Amino acid sequence: MSDPHWLDDVEMRAWLGFVRTRDLIAAAVGRDSTRESNLTYIEYSVLVNLANSGEHRLTFADLAARLEWSQSRLSHQITRMEKRGLVVREPIPDDARRTAARLTQRGSEVLARAQPAHISSVRRHMLDVLDREQLAALADIYDTLLAHHRDLPGA
Repeated sequence: MSDPHWLDDVEMRAWLGFVRTRDLIAAAVGRDSTRESNLTYIEYSVLVNLANSGEHRLTFADLAARLEWSQSRLSHQITRMEKRGLVVREPIPDDARRTAARLTQRGSEVLARAQPAHISSVRRHMLDVLDREQLAALADIYDTLLAHHRDLPGA
């Protein structure tokens, strides 16, 4: 086995910066979300994706792809959210093997109340810290990284 191609100082700063800020920002936004709306960051993500779909409904496969989760993880999350009345499972009429998740009226109402605080938290913990040039550069960097990883075999 050959020696790894060790990270230089800039590469190490970039890698650790990504890991640490991703964790810190997600945790801060998650804390704010739970405190302000009694929704976890994950629940908020599920509700937003359903709300932004055409009929407030997505197949598990489509929702899992949007969240970049496994269908198993999504299924467990939907079960927890069903118990709170935020979403329901629905069969796909023309394909008995597939299931959809649909946003309920209660889920819509909870999301509508949560959105202002969520957006404020995202701004406070990330967006407002950067100037427009930095924000544009960061958006370009993430576009490049996402495109790369979505194009990998098995992704």
